[in-house]
Amino acid sequence: MNKKYLFILSLLLPPAMTNAQENILDMTTARDADTSRKWTLHDCITHALNNNITLKKNNVAILSSKENVEQAKAALLPSLSASTNQSIGWRPWNEAGVSTVANGTVVNKVSKTYYNGNYALNAQWTLWNGNKNRNTLKQNILEANKAELDSATNANALKEQIAELYVQILYLNEAIEVNRQSLATSMKNEERGRMMVEVGKMSKADLAQLTAQTKQDEYNIVNAQAETEKAKMQLKQILELQGDMTFDIVIPEKNDHEALANIPALQTVYEQALASRPEIAGSLLNIESQKIGVKIAKAGKMPQINLTGGMGTSTTSMNNHGGSYQLKTNFDASLGLSLSLPLFDNRSTKTNVNKAKLAVIDADLDLQDKRKTLYSTIEGYWIDANTNQQKFKAAQASVESMQASYDLLSEQFRLGLKNIVELMTGKNNLVTAQQNMLQSKYMTILDIQLLKFYKGEEI
Repeated sequence: MNKKYLFILSLLLPPAMTNAQENILDMTTARDADTSRKWTLHDCITHALNNNITLKKNNVAILSSKENVEQAKAALLPSLSASTNQSIGWRPWNEAGVSTVANGTVVNKVSKTYYNGNYALNAQWTLWNGNKNRNTLKQNILEANKAELDSATNANALKEQIAELYVQILYLNEAIEVNRQSLATSMKNEERGRMMVEVGKMSKADLAQLTAQTKQDEYNIVNAQAETEKAKMQLKQILELQGDMTFDIVIPEKNDHEALANIPALQTVYEQALASRPEIAGSLLNIESQKIGVKIAKAGKMPQINLTGGMGTSTTSMNNHGGSYQLKTNFDASLGLSLSLPLFDNRSTKTNVNKAKLAVIDADLDLQDKRKTLYSTIEGYWIDANTNQQKFKAAQASVESMQASYDLLSEQFRLGLKNIVELMTGKNNLVTAQQNMLQSKYMTILDIQLLKFYKGEEI
């Protein structure tokens, strides 16, 4: 498309083009020759969802919350512990010992060094603690689900940001083409002015104005290209791409039907957003979680019943019997219930309950705020979509009118019927109308796409 345009332009323009002008017109041609990958909007979103650091950190938070769930499940089961204690003792003045018979003779052995060994296995199971453990499990499950919804909320924000930058690049790319066409027209007018100066039909002062217009168009192209590269750099950063990596996007065929599409109804979008947006679902889970937190806090006032059990044995070298005999005879086991009732805890439980109730109120206010923000966001996109669509329709008619007007002015200027000021004014009006049309077009496309996104459709 660009090469074809340049070829046609070369036929219309005189050969005496400056190197600077050639560089401006050919600046994007080299870029077109780049065989590097071009990214679609879908490519950008998919890559970002898999590589964005914020989302990776969200995944870590999800895994951590799931570990809390497993820990809460384990708290419902009995705890079991095993222990042993081995010690060596020394009695330097011990006079009693062990008597044995050897070959008919009584032998008395006095051992000053001895050892003791203890072995135990203990278990404890909380039968009742005001349902604190069970409610903690429920709360942790809710928090794990909320962590996934928080990640989805961040993913949606990322998709929105990518779509905005992508559409901005599309707008800037087309704006560059408009500026290049404007430059070609200015160069043609400038060359025509030189010819008129040579035959005495134009002053050098008027020619200087035409030259200044050409330079301004060159500046506009460079500025638009710089803005395009800046937007691409921002998109690369979001995609977590290396800074030195060549990056470009797919430029779709120019069409206007997306900007003229039906705009979804405001109330319909909002109602469906309430039912599908993760930030709303996350706030609802947060309220439920905080309500369970109240129950957990109230459990501090409840009695706690534990089932306990244990078994153990011991051995010592101070005993005449062998170790296996000692292990058997010293074995004992126990089973029992323990009851604890909090009587006074320095107002700790009451404070925890009150704080938990305040957390419920705060969570409810957060939900209200999110609903309000959601409606405001959707309403803003809806108003902008309708406004920009009307602007686009008006701008289309304006461009057609300005183009016809400028073509007539250009012909009249050639015939000497219009002066340089009128010609430049007509050209500037045409370029302004073209830029307004592009801006309203892409803003409408973006607003409609975001409304559909909030409605539940994928970008």
